[in-house]
Amino acid sequence: MNDVHIGKGNLAGKGVYASRAFKKGEIVKYYNIKALSPEDAQNLSEDDRNSTHTRNGITYLYGGPDRYTNHSDTPNTIQDFER
Repeated sequence: MNDVHIGKGNLAGKGVYASRAFKKGEIVKYYNIKALSPEDAQNLSEDDRNSTHTRNGITYLYGGPDRYTNHSDTPNTIQDFER
């Protein structure tokens, strides 16, 4: 995690920021996500529930620092679900 760091932000008071310049097409970070069963998703704490996203009918729990990755109307990175 040397290439990114957690600092103050608008998502739970934290955000993820680049610690260096990245080249176009370079991977900034890999996501640490866990697929949840419907039962596991229902039993999450409120904090963890706020750190989930559903894609193709599967709910994923995002770990740190991923849960603090903010969303932007003008993003300069994208999530690549193929790589």
